[in-house]
Amino acid sequence: EAGRKDVRNAVEAARTASTAWSAASGTSRAQVLFDLAENLQRRAGGLAGRLARATGLVELSRREVAIAAQRLFSYAAWADKLDGTVYATAEARLLVLALREPLGVVGIACPDEFPLLALVSLLAPVVAAGNTAVVVPSQRHPLVAGDLYELLEASDVPGGVVNVLTGDREGLALVLAQHDDVDGLWYFGTPEGAAAVERESVGNLKRTWTCTEPRDWFDPAFGEGEEFLRRATQVKGVWLAHGD
Repeated sequence: EAGRKDVRNAVEAARTASTAWSAASGTSRAQVLFDLAENLQRRAGGLAGRLARATGLVELSRREVAIAAQRLFSYAAWADKLDGTVYATAEARLLVLALREPLGVVGIACPDEFPLLALVSLLAPVVAAGNTAVVVPSQRHPLVAGDLYELLEASDVPGGVVNVLTGDREGLALVLAQHDDVDGLWYFGTPEGAAAVERESVGNLKRTWTCTEPRDWFDPAFGEGEEFLRRATQVKGVWLAHGD
């Protein structure tokens, strides 16, 4: 049952790890995620069993683990393809470089449904983009996050890149929203919780993403892709003069 002090410690660890992780090449981050996906596949039977005991859904649990591994492979492929874009302008001899950079430290409050798949679907793009994370997993099924953390340690994920806090999602999300050293916060929960998170995040103008409607995490159109990566990055515009 994590509390306010645990949040402070987790954010401090994430901030300490942020500089090195954001400076790592996309190829390096891709390799870490690829190893994590392979390790998850190797432990698929045990993870599916844990999910089945928690949720009572045997076949769906097997499918959830399989898609979670696929999602990690997908973001491993994305990790070295987030450099940015070059745009032409109306001005002669000027180009604009749109560079995609990580936000920094991102808090993630996960929904209760599909506790492994939702957790992986939210964590993977944040890490792939070069952010560090403080994650509040499903409050109803928190032990799944413990299994995932064992995989993180076995996959050479640097210390502090992923920090897991189990307990009251609403309370922990609120503390993360109020913390001025958190740069972004993703909240998937109740309308009341979303409103509180957005209200309390104004202290440092942190980037928030709140979702209060059920999401089909099995469907790649809603569970992964550009939307997640866009919200995990910020764009820096650089104007570049050039000759003929």
